[in-house]
Amino acid sequence: MSAPPRPPLKSLPATPTGPRAAKRAVPGPAVGEPKGAARKGVPSALRPDPHSGDGRYPIAWLHIAAPRGAVPTATSTCACGWDRSAVGRARVLALIDDHTAHRDVCPLRTNQEGRQAA
Repeated sequence: MSAPPRPPLKSLPATPTGPRAAKRAVPGPAVGEPKGAARKGVPSALRPDPHSGDGRYPIAWLHIAAPRGAVPTATSTCACGWDRSAVGRARVLALIDDHTAHRDVCPLRTNQEGRQAA
């Protein structure tokens, strides 16, 4: 007794017997602007950069981390070389006062020429 033949699992397409001509590609949508668009211009492109700076930049930073239920920490850094850190509530509060006081004596924030003249 022999087993009945199994049905095919996939149906394969018939193989072509000879060469065929390739199908022509369908042209895609045109990309870019029309030729005359560059001459028209866009008013928003002619305006100055709205994010340009006003000449100011940061000199000193005070970073305080006080997560709930954890010990607070703080760091105070300045471009003049001032670099302090504190751990604990009392020391962090003292560092905040020191950072504020450093603003008055920082050589980068005060006008040195005016001090010498006075």
